[in-house]
Amino acid sequence: MKFGLIIRGQYPAGDDMRLRHQEDLDTAKRAEELGYDLVAKGSHYSSHPFQYIQQIPYLAQVAMCAPKLRLCPGVVLLPLHSPLHVAEELASLDVMSNGKLIFGAGIGYREIEFNAFGTTLKSAGRRFEECLTGVKRLWSEDFVSMDASYFKFDGVNCTTKPVQKPMPPIWIGANIDVGIRRAARMADAWFINPHNKLDTTAQQMEVYKRALDVAGKPFPSELPMAREVFVARSRDEAVRLAAPYLETKYRAYRAWGQDKVMPASDHFDLNFEELMQDRFLFGSPAAVTEQILDLNKRFGVTTLVLGIHWAGMPATLALEEMQLLSEEVFPAVNHA
Repeated sequence: MKFGLIIRGQYPAGDDMRLRHQEDLDTAKRAEELGYDLVAKGSHYSSHPFQYIQQIPYLAQVAMCAPKLRLCPGVVLLPLHSPLHVAEELASLDVMSNGKLIFGAGIGYREIEFNAFGTTLKSAGRRFEECLTGVKRLWSEDFVSMDASYFKFDGVNCTTKPVQKPMPPIWIGANIDVGIRRAARMADAWFINPHNKLDTTAQQMEVYKRALDVAGKPFPSELPMAREVFVARSRDEAVRLAAPYLETKYRAYRAWGQDKVMPASDHFDLNFEELMQDRFLFGSPAAVTEQILDLNKRFGVTTLVLGIHWAGMPATLALEEMQLLSEEVFPAVNHA
């Protein structure tokens, strides 16, 4: 199994973002040293109460300072953007990383972002599919003509093509059935989100498999999943160390409306013990190892992208956990 990190880059108001950004670059460099496979970076705009470094500038720097890592903008909110902009930015990142880009794509859910970009949630599904189709064509064709609902190509070309041929792998992040079916139809893999409970994921995996059958596609050779994880010497210690930061994060996500676009049973209006049940990977190295092995056996997960650092958490604590994972969890998983 391969392991990556989600570097969210979300920090409290008032923090010196120069220092926090350097810590995030140091985290990526340390991840490379410890044998992690990839770094993912999300995207939100107007992200109060957090400060937030955007994904492409950050990953471009990671390409320079940790060149062995694969890079996943996870996820690009396609309905907010022009496909020409996305295609050229990501192709440039693939060149800068010598062909290590993973194209993570998603729809988004926040009205404040859609309104600010001059669009609406109502049109998000159509715009997503048009944008992704446009990016694929720009990467695989010399000149593209295409009439869509919000853009028009008339012999447009992508000035930089990706190193990976025919194009970088595409992972679509999705919370609900319609998005999961879209991932089966339009992407190389469904990027399983970190928020849904595992019982929900089990039901959704059947939706994904049926959609793959309809599309005439095999189960992906690489199936990625994102999860929040904290490993310590005991479960109680893991909860004590991580709960204050994860509680802050999920309170913000609830205020943003994240759980309103998820299955109703997976809402975030819970105390921390209830929130983490069947959702987060917490405990001792042995316990977390067993939880990861279960994800592989139950769902076929081959790449686990770990969220281990949340707003307000000292970088030193995240670095300690990264090392503990690499020394005690990853070898145990891969030798089981």
